[in-house]
Amino acid sequence: MSKLFLEADNVLVSYPHRGVGGLRGVLSPETTVALESISFRLEVGDRLGLLGRNGSGKSTLLKTLAGIYPPRVGRVTHRGAIGAVFNASLGFMPNATGYENIFMRGAYMGLSVAQTRDLIPYIEEFSELGEWLDRPLASYSSGMALRLAFSITTSVANEILLLDEWLGAGDAAFLVKARERMHDMIERTGILVLATHNLQLMSQVCNKAMVLDKGRILEVGPVDDVLKRYKELVAQRRTDLLGELPK
Repeated sequence: MSKLFLEADNVLVSYPHRGVGGLRGVLSPETTVALESISFRLEVGDRLGLLGRNGSGKSTLLKTLAGIYPPRVGRVTHRGAIGAVFNASLGFMPNATGYENIFMRGAYMGLSVAQTRDLIPYIEEFSELGEWLDRPLASYSSGMALRLAFSITTSVANEILLLDEWLGAGDAAFLVKARERMHDMIERTGILVLATHNLQLMSQVCNKAMVLDKGRILEVGPVDDVLKRYKELVAQRRTDLLGELPK
């Protein structure tokens, strides 16, 4: 585990506009920059918290680190298996059953059929989906789909773990189990990147923090220092907004 690392080097991610001339699906030559000049390196024991307003680039950065969004400029490199809990539909097929999706998601995670088969009893027990696992995913609620995705992803140890927000779907009893498992995963994982609005959680879990604004790094450093600066920025933004209101 001492050789684990996750690095972003001058990463830029952009996507084209659609709908030129009112035509659906037509790509525009214009692009929106979602991330720009993103550089950092994480090693064993690092737990990085991502802060920023909605639309600041937190989720895009996680998906770029996971290999879902390829950078147009720069690169992301890593050593170690990456696990991600931020997209309930990733690797899922709506018309396939829960069991079939377990195998498809397992393949996406790099597991063999035999390895996935061995995990099924644990996924059944933890997800508490019962007979729903024989039904198509399209019949699931969003909470049930997330429950299945969470149960599969957390059934194996991940050397690098990417989390978007804290689990917020399911009944109270399941949330207690999910949080306990997540804390256990965080303890066992080598590197963590967590995007959340929960500053208390970030302070408890992370040793580093990064503030994103409009796709750029505004602040990065030790978690306590960055959280203090972030609170100051939020307070200043509120003061500025109040000052702009009509008298």
